[in-house]
Amino acid sequence: MTEEQKSGVSFNIREPVYIQVVRHFKEQIATGQIGAGDKIPSRRELASLMKINANTAQKAYKEMEEQGLIVTEGNSPSRITQDQQILSSIRAELIESAVDIFIGSIRNIQIPVEELVDIIKTKYTSERKLSPEGGDTR
Repeated sequence: MTEEQKSGVSFNIREPVYIQVVRHFKEQIATGQIGAGDKIPSRRELASLMKINANTAQKAYKEMEEQGLIVTEGNSPSRITQDQQILSSIRAELIESAVDIFIGSIRNIQIPVEELVDIIKTKYTSERKLSPEGGDTR
């Protein structure tokens, strides 16, 4: 993980840091910044890079191992899984989580779904400079 890859992390106080570290790795995978079989930093290196407690880094790695996101064999460096089913599910999981949060925060406004979809399309395409289908126009 380079300084550039790590720089996008800013921790919030609402959820445990180790969960945020796991999400950061998932986002790196979903955006193609790290891929199947890629080595990841040791737990100590990660703690140093992210300026977090080594025990927190250890907890994040344990969680990622339990989810099948990373594989650690013996004294070899941990690597991102090569299981395509797990890797494919990461993007869908991140999108679903973001949508759930969004819906939870907007539901009380009682905006018609059609109007909401129009607003989302407008904002998404203008702010990201993407076509309505989601493709980059650059």
